[in-house]
Formats: sequence, C-alpha cells, structure tokens
Amino acid sequence: MHQDPFRHLKYLRESLSQDNEPIGFFVSAGCPLSVDMPDGLYPLIPDVKGLTQAINKDLEHNKKYKILTTELLKASKSIDNIEDILSFIRSLIIVSKGSTVRGLSEGDLLSLETTICGIISSKLNVKLPDENTPYHRLGKWVRSIDRKIPVEIFTTNYDLLVEQSLEDLQVPYFDGFVGARRSFFDLRALEDNLIPTHWTRLWKIHGSINWYQEQGLEEKVVYRSSEIKENASHLIYPSHLKYEESRKMPYLALIDQLSRFIRRKSSLLVLSGYSFNDNHINDTIVNALKANPTAMVLGLMYGQFLTDDKETYPHAYRLARQQHNLNVWTFDTAIIGTNEGTWEYPEVPEDAHTLKEFVHNASDPTSPTQVKLGNFSEFTSFLQRFIGSGSSV
Repeated sequence: MHQDPFRHLKYLRESLSQDNEPIGFFVSAGCPLSVDMPDGLYPLIPDVKGLTQAINKDLEHNKKYKILTTELLKASKSIDNIEDILSFIRSLIIVSKGSTVRGLSEGDLLSLETTICGIISSKLNVKLPDENTPYHRLGKWVRSIDRKIPVEIFTTNYDLLVEQSLEDLQVPYFDGFVGARRSFFDLRALEDNLIPTHWTRLWKIHGSINWYQEQGLEEKVVYRSSEIKENASHLIYPSHLKYEESRKMPYLALIDQLSRFIRRKSSLLVLSGYSFNDNHINDTIVNALKANPTAMVLGLMYGQFLTDDKETYPHAYRLARQQHNLNVWTFDTAIIGTNEGTWEYPEVPEDAHTLKEFVHNASDPTSPTQVKLGNFSEFTSFLQRFIGSGSSV
C-alpha cells in the first residue's frame, strides 16, 4: 500500500488552519536536537544517552555513585539511561527509611538524587542561540492569529527552551503557576480553564529545572522560581515514580490535562520528538483516543521506518496499527487509519506548489519519496510557510 503525501499534507494544513478547534503540540526529547548550533557546540542539549554519559563522567570518582551503578547492573538495569538510574534511586529511597539498602543509606541516596538532578539542571540550563530556531517558528505560528480556542503545548522536556521562545516573541502563556516571588501551582485555574483565551497553555508533564519542592508548614510544596538554583530539590520526573505521593502534584494534574485535551471534540495533537517509550503517556493518549473518535493524534517521527531492518519505533507502530485516530509518519512510511504504506504519489497535483517543498524527491519519480516533518525543524518550517494563508493549498 502507498500513502499520498500531498493528500495528507493538505489535510494537515487545513486542520492546523482552524481557529475554533482544539490544536495542541507535544514537544519531546528529540526537539532540541533540531536546533542548529555553531561548530563544536552541537547539540544544544544532548539526548538521553548523551546526558547520561555526561553524568557518568562527572560522577566517575564518586564512591557512592560507583556502588549505585554496580547495584544497578545487578538489577539488570541500564547505566546508559538516566531515567533508569533515577527510577532506581527513588525506588531505593522508599525502602531505605532508617536503614541501609544495597550498601547505601537514605542520606546517600537523597544526596545522589540531588547531585544528579543538579547536573541535569546545569546541562539543560541553556539558551537558544538566536530567534530563528524551530522553537521560535512554532511561537510565531502560535501568535499569528487570535484563536477562539487557545493552543496547548505539552512537553516532557524540563529545559526552558519553549519558555524562552515564547517570551522572546512576547507570546503570553500560562503554565499552571501563579505569583511572582515563589510561584505556586494553581490547580483550580487549570481544571476550570480560568485563563484568558489568548494565552497559550504550556504543560510541562515531566517537571522543569526551575520547579522545586520544599517542606512547608504541614506538607511538601511545589513552587516555580525565575532563577535556576543550585543544591536544591529540582522537581523533575524522569522515572516511573512521577506519580509517587510526594511528587504527584502537579504531575497528575498535567497528565489529566493531556487526557482532557484529547477528549475534546475534533481535537488535533501533533507529537514531535517523542519516541513512545513512556507507557504511562502512551496509555493516556490511547485511552483518550478510544473515548473520542473525533480526535486525532499525529506522531511525527524522525528518521526511516526501519533501522538495520528493525522497526525504529516499535511501540508507536504497534499502537498506530490498532488505533485508527493515532497516525504515525516517518520519513519514508506512514501508518494512517491503521493502514501502513510508503509515501508515493502518481503525479504532483497542479495546485500543490506550496506543498512540493515538503515532499522530498517530488521532482524525481525514480527516487524514494520522503516526508520529513519528523524533523522538528522541518515541521516548524511547514507551520511558518503557511502563516497568514487561507485554508487552500
């Protein structure tokens, strides 16, 4: 089977042109890799593997960390994935109260968690190099028209790149926190949608490097600071304990918001840089799609459908083959309406001149057709290309 790229790009273009339907974007770990950087400075932010390698190098002489990684390997966990490492630490903290677990005390584990989160914060506390980045192109599209329904941006990243781009462009947004000195999370404003419609919504599902947790008078409290603090309890959630009791707010409220968004009539959510390796998010997306057949989730995946003859994103493909309103596009193949097929077309439509630049090899029928919106830079160029245009191709 083949998929017609012009037909589906036109449909995407028309869907994104609606100002009275819910439109959302899901920005995940692969997106920072699309930012062009000067020679020797790429990437702006490393991927999970690169970040983990940096942490392992920084802590290679830390005796407690050596004990931790040794025990991690004994438990058949990966020392090349910081999410596994933090999950392991946090699971040990739960059972270490007043004792020692795997040669590490509760104090050792808490110190390691703080140290690792501090390194993550330092690696992610970076700025976009200029105002011509993919993040800025997304921001320009968001501010291009006054929408009857606000745009919602979900992200699993705990960097501040989305915030920087929106603020550079003076795009007002609400992230769930209110206040100026020690901003606190306002659950009522989120759940009751009590924010002006011209404010974009920014939901940081996995926390942020400028979110912190402190012991209040009666319970632990979460707040957001305008400054990045050292030696603080950064509220970032790269682990399966995102919804553990002391960390569940605002995580549960934000994952619920993702579900509510998809359940809205005729909603469209575009995923960028997401590899479908978080089962909790996958379940949230699929369950909401099952409850709302009018919704559409489009996963734009980086690279080819296969890598070394193996499926590049097996979790995404499995879900898309079962759920009609979850579509997945890779560079060379797409699963649309549960039907899998390579990108191919009989001829270029006469009215498709503005779409042709996004169908690679469109002028050479002997070469494989490629649609590369899975590159966040190309997708945001697609958005910018149609700013101010009507719904026609």
